[in-house]
Amino acid sequence: MRDEYERRGVDDRTLVRNMTRMDVLDSIIRESDNNCIWELRMSRNAFARLCELLIVRGGLTGDGRVTVEEQVAIFVNILAHHTKNRTIRVRFKRSGETISRYCHHVLHAVVRLHDVLLAKPEPVPQDCTDERWKWFKGCLGALDGTYIAVTPPATDRPRYRTRKGGLATNVLGVCTPEMNFIYVLSGWEGSASDSRVLRDAVTRPNGLNVPVGNYYLVDGGYTNGDGFLAPYRGRRYHIQEWGNSRRIAQNREELFNYRHARARNVIERCFGLLKKRWAILRSPSFYPIKTQCRIILACGLLHNFIRMNMKIDPLEFATITDDELPIGEEPINIISTVEPSNEWTQSRDNLAQQMWDEWRARN
Repeated sequence: MRDEYERRGVDDRTLVRNMTRMDVLDSIIRESDNNCIWELRMSRNAFARLCELLIVRGGLTGDGRVTVEEQVAIFVNILAHHTKNRTIRVRFKRSGETISRYCHHVLHAVVRLHDVLLAKPEPVPQDCTDERWKWFKGCLGALDGTYIAVTPPATDRPRYRTRKGGLATNVLGVCTPEMNFIYVLSGWEGSASDSRVLRDAVTRPNGLNVPVGNYYLVDGGYTNGDGFLAPYRGRRYHIQEWGNSRRIAQNREELFNYRHARARNVIERCFGLLKKRWAILRSPSFYPIKTQCRIILACGLLHNFIRMNMKIDPLEFATITDDELPIGEEPINIISTVEPSNEWTQSRDNLAQQMWDEWRARN
């Protein structure tokens, strides 16, 4: 009889825990769009599509103990708020080991979606009327590097130390004019230069492919060569340097730099939105360094997913503005090196002269 009472007591406590878990999950993904967006950075419909995509294309499965919805909700909540395992454990009434195990399952499933979620680059068309991009025909987007704080092993800390003294990984991001990521490369130490990371990305078998005849906008830290259009060095470039008055350009190099900066600013805005959306990228986590780098890629992929599946990105208009700069199918003929090019420099001069002639005629 005593064993029977104990068994019933265990069953009752299990039932209460299961009901509590369901209530917590319902409050996040079913109560309202506002609550779902706050907790998971996406609407209820977008969350449902993400779960379906992870099942169909990512290979994620439930095992009768933890549903796919709960697995994904836990993982995305950790990314959105950098919630610690102990906090998640209390909220979802799960053990720390269970939280960790299923988060890794979801992480691997998200990374497997890179072919689906990474944007396919489209060159700026000849008839483009966008004031920022109409001068850069054939441009695929913009790229740059950003530091994301990590916690490397003690023996590797000197390599991850940046020039400002922090510990970070140097992440290469490439995005379209619509602020969707085309390519994300994480894992390089903070001491590595941006140009070195780019060279690695271009030479990888499944790395960044730049078709001959197309190019990306890059800042002055990169080489002006085939496939990568850099500004003129030694001239005003960043938007802040022009001041609120937007002083008249003195020559073709300044005018080119101003228009180049306005267009290339899209990658700065993209990084700003990415870090605003995912709090885990704003402070170092304590996962193994390989896992931390995968999390960075997963954040980029989920960023694309949200922008593809929500008509209005609630965070986009709250991010930095222009005045506050802070893998698809492999083409047949691609650029495989990052080297200076006299021909490319002459092309830049011709484009700058074209801009200057048009501007003087109009003004």
